[in-house]
Amino acid sequence: MVGPLTYAPAMDGSVWVILPTYNEAENIEAVVGGIRAALPDARILVVDDNSHDGTGELADRVADDVLHRPGKAGLGRAYTAGFAHALHNGATYVFEMDADLSHDPADLPRLLAPALAGADLVLGSRYVDGGGVENWDLLRRVMSFGGCAYARRVLGVEIRDLTGGFKCFRATTLQRIDARTAGAQGYAFQVELTWRALSLGLEVTEVPIRFRERRLGESKMSAQIALEAAWRVPALRYGRRRWHPLEADVLPADPLVHEG
Repeated sequence: MVGPLTYAPAMDGSVWVILPTYNEAENIEAVVGGIRAALPDARILVVDDNSHDGTGELADRVADDVLHRPGKAGLGRAYTAGFAHALHNGATYVFEMDADLSHDPADLPRLLAPALAGADLVLGSRYVDGGGVENWDLLRRVMSFGGCAYARRVLGVEIRDLTGGFKCFRATTLQRIDARTAGAQGYAFQVELTWRALSLGLEVTEVPIRFRERRLGESKMSAQIALEAAWRVPALRYGRRRWHPLEADVLPADPLVHEG
């Protein structure tokens, strides 16, 4: 396991970890504890979508910052609200990761290291040498690998894991790709942010991770999320809508949230 010394070169900046949550009371304390063990000086921000199992109240006790949203508005909206908050408060590096322990907090220093070395976006990748998934049935494996292959082929890129949600952004990357204007949610949101970075010629690096199926709670995966990705991916490359990188220092705050 890589120890906290890996984090030392980032002391001139600020590292934030964003955890979107909806009914993750069974996992939130464990994942926050894992993050603190891996990156002791990181700031942990929970974005809770009005969970009805007490997740928000637990987050108020264990996280550094909590954004309480009035209801479920999608994964993409949760992350863009978190990005805005982190950048407004001086973040230099911003992580996104799942709150259900599917992403191992011990991998955080390994994703941070390439960003410290200059990478603009670092992806925790299941589909490069050394990566993989655990405790998935055959259908889930086929859907995930096939979805990544589909996105890679349509977009014409070499990145192996386009749909993963374990990432480390430089703050300047989030500003340049204007993450707040991403129209997608779910898997498609992850594809869109990486696609924007690649389109700008930014350095995107993949680091192998082992993705583990959640042990507690219910999966948020749905057919709607998969269908959205199917039509939004070609729209990224061939659609008429265009986006323009921001030149502002920070992203505007999401009006749908308030701090806890």
